[in-house]
Amino acid sequence: MDSSRLPAVVIPVHNAVDELARCLESVRSTLPAEAEVIVIDDASTDPGVNGVLERCRREAGAGWTFRSNRQNLGFVATANLGMRMARGDVVLLNSDTEVTEGWLQGLQRCLASDPAIATATPWTNNGEIASLPRFCAANPVPPDREAVAACLAAAGRPHYPELPTAVGFCMAIARRAIERVGLFDESRFGRGYGEENDFSMRVRNDGMRNVLCDDVYVVHLGGRSFGPLGLGPGEDSMRRLLSVHPGYLALVEEFIAADPLAERRQSIIKALERAAISLG
Repeated sequence: MDSSRLPAVVIPVHNAVDELARCLESVRSTLPAEAEVIVIDDASTDPGVNGVLERCRREAGAGWTFRSNRQNLGFVATANLGMRMARGDVVLLNSDTEVTEGWLQGLQRCLASDPAIATATPWTNNGEIASLPRFCAANPVPPDREAVAACLAAAGRPHYPELPTAVGFCMAIARRAIERVGLFDESRFGRGYGEENDFSMRVRNDGMRNVLCDDVYVVHLGGRSFGPLGLGPGEDSMRRLLSVHPGYLALVEEFIAADPLAERRQSIIKALERAAISLG
């Protein structure tokens, strides 16, 4: 696999017009024109989505592909479709995110740094175990996301610390991991919530690692994040996940209790304070 190729960006879309417009503009403005971006509208019911996608299609580079599902397939099947369409490594990006300069290159470096890395998740304001400044919290969107990202990128050499699970708002996935364990489990997690946790456990069981890309920052407005476990409301998602990974809950609870990211998180917060950059 060519590690010099930028990962393909896959953006599943369903309604949320304003958030979608900001997401697509942030992606378009931070990537080279030839970057591979796959935007899949999962049968949105809001007619405004078509207008946003048409504007983006006119302005996007040659590497962009736009596709519309004839019927709603759900997030998991749409994400799998995008991963099948993509070449090489892939980043699944929620449409309620806003990316920053150098974000995809940073995720590329992370995946390429170790053949055992299966997934990489960046820092964010609202990403459970990847949240800044408060751990496992929905922090506000910072006033200047680019200033935060630049300061964070300069705050020391990245360590790529291990995570128990990727967080689905922005999930970089090495193609080697997909080749070893397959795509998301549509039959079990077709309604969404839990699919990235299941995938993360499958790669762990195969001897690969989920890591934090600790020199990249992506804003997440919070459309699909529910608490520190990355699952939807209610017990059904957890029941499905624990039926195949009974040790998952204990693994994540142990990670949260130990908080091994605390030192790195504090060093970044101090760097932001020295630079007088607000986190909101």
